Amino acid sequence: MSNTNNTITFPELIRLKRDGGQLTEEEIHAFVQGVKSRAIKDSQIGAMLMAIWLKGMSEKETLQLTKEMMKSGEVFDWSDEWVVVDKHSTGGVGDKVSLPLAPALAACGCKVPMISGRGLAHTGGTLDKLESIPGFKVNQSVQQVKQILLDIGCCIVGQTETLVPADRVLYALRDATSTVDSLPLITGSIISKKGAEGLNALVLDVKFGRAALYKDLDSARHLAQSLVTAGNNLGITTGAILSRMNAPIGRCVGNAVEVCEALECLKGRGPDDLNELVLTLGGYLLWISGHSPTLENGKNMILQKLMNREALKKFQAMLVAQGVTEDAAHSLCADDTDYFKHMKRAAHQTELKAQHDGTVLEIDGMAVAKVLHKLGAGRNEPGEKIDHSVGAEILVDMGQQVTKGQSWIRIHHNSPELYIHQHFDLQKALVFGSSDEFKTESRVAEFIHPR
Repeated sequence: MSNTNNTITFPELIRLKRDGGQLTEEEIHAFVQGVKSRAIKDSQIGAMLMAIWLKGMSEKETLQLTKEMMKSGEVFDWSDEWVVVDKHSTGGVGDKVSLPLAPALAACGCKVPMISGRGLAHTGGTLDKLESIPGFKVNQSVQQVKQILLDIGCCIVGQTETLVPADRVLYALRDATSTVDSLPLITGSIISKKGAEGLNALVLDVKFGRAALYKDLDSARHLAQSLVTAGNNLGITTGAILSRMNAPIGRCVGNAVEVCEALECLKGRGPDDLNELVLTLGGYLLWISGHSPTLENGKNMILQKLMNREALKKFQAMLVAQGVTEDAAHSLCADDTDYFKHMKRAAHQTELKAQHDGTVLEIDGMAVAKVLHKLGAGRNEPGEKIDHSVGAEILVDMGQQVTKGQSWIRIHHNSPELYIHQHFDLQKALVFGSSDEFKTESRVAEFIHPR
């Protein structure tokens, strides 16, 4: 590493950032290469992460960090004729949007190399949800990814060994050093992986609310703008939506139960808020990638592919391409089917009853997710096994008039029974009021368009 033509050591580099200095392109390059090659000790990487968390990074530094992370491994290269798109969500409760969105975009003629993650915390990530389906293989080689895109148009896979290796090191150490919520580090991690996918266009679903990483609109907007700026500066047409994340998306939370709900969406029978997000994110991608003249037209294209079952056919083909038997894939995608003929059903289902009459004003998604986590739906450590069959079905709608004693949630669990405190926590999640207090709100709060 050089700084004004003098060699600078790693401790000096850490001190420079700790004291609020700006790192040069060469210094950031050397740091990322040192992370990738493990030439820098974990303690030093941790110290640098904390210095970045404390002092932040300029837009220029953040872009350079993102570029260097992206270039630390293989960058996909596709045919010039392809329109290659993807979406990234900052995570939420019941967020199964990727499952219907990827095949719907493929049905519209896009290529979607969706590289997803596993959940750490309350419930599983997209990969965990898909692994509820016996035989589904999330680990595919680069060659297999290319072949599936050529044949079908979409795949949902885990990060390959050759893709952004520096991020794997930094991601694990961010968790260990309590620097997960650093804006430059979040931006570098997300956009470097999307940049390595070789995308033409990217949409980001940045969530805010009680059940999101960011609790208020302003802080979510700040993150969205950082991500959009970095994506566009890398040459990817990047936009974002800011979406509300208080109540769970749809009616199902967990892993297997969310797959069931995603399949219902693909059959044209999804809940309104899930449909809204799928149509908006998909329509937005079609628009900013030049595949549609307007946002509304893009949304209508996605809707048509859901209603005419073309997206469902793509999903079925993707399941088979990623290891599910043809019989199981066909059965899951059949019109009237028992999803749990193929996926594991929890041993017990417990329904909780409403304790009052009233209008449902809120359902606290995070409170529900925390109970499911304790029951085995999520993990505390990377690599820890999760129970795909644990989940919840919400049996009432927001704004619905409910009577005392009416079942409002069904918990799928393998423990013999729910503890008293779990009953208590779940009952607290359901908030009642009078009908005139209820206000219908769209999930989508705001757009941040490509610059």
